[in-house]
Amino acid sequence: MKLDNITVLDFETSGLDPARDRVIEMAAIRCFGGEIVSQFNTLIRFDGVLPPKITEITGITSTDLVNGMDEETAFRILNRLIGDSVIVAHNAMFDLSFLHHTLLRLANRSFNNSFLDTLTISRARHTYPHNLKEMCDRYGIVLDGAHRALNDVYGCWKLLEKMNEEQSMEPDLNVLGYMKKFGIPKWYPQHASIVPIEIKYA
Repeated sequence: MKLDNITVLDFETSGLDPARDRVIEMAAIRCFGGEIVSQFNTLIRFDGVLPPKITEITGITSTDLVNGMDEETAFRILNRLIGDSVIVAHNAMFDLSFLHHTLLRLANRSFNNSFLDTLTISRARHTYPHNLKEMCDRYGIVLDGAHRALNDVYGCWKLLEKMNEEQSMEPDLNVLGYMKKFGIPKWYPQHASIVPIEIKYA
């Protein structure tokens, strides 16, 4: 697959519920012809106190977010960056859910971009574990500071390149895997093919 007109994105959030929680950091890189042509990365202002668990995972504190960009401006910039590109994320179900719910709240609409989920592809091709750090390690990709949006975006982009070189991702376009034990997600993009994933163990 030609990796052309792609946006790799990652959100760090205040919790796991896209309908209730908020994006607190976002990063995205736009890629054409295998080259990164632009990037956007910002903390987002958050009214409230972050759960300690989120600070533990991301290193982001409530104080860090006091001077963050306002949510509407951040998503307007992100939206412009994404344009008509294919969206790529590791565990895309998570990021696409937050994108959908935030756009719905701010602009009363969603998105219809095609997407690739490097987690779904990782689960289909490799044995457990499949988190971004483990997958980057497998392919010899250095991922410094996982769980910070920009670092994760660069790691995901490199993983995408390596896995696509190995085997074209064309058949994986708009495919989202889900774990049978958790059932089909409450929300997913209308144009997605939802497939149950069996985790392979070594």
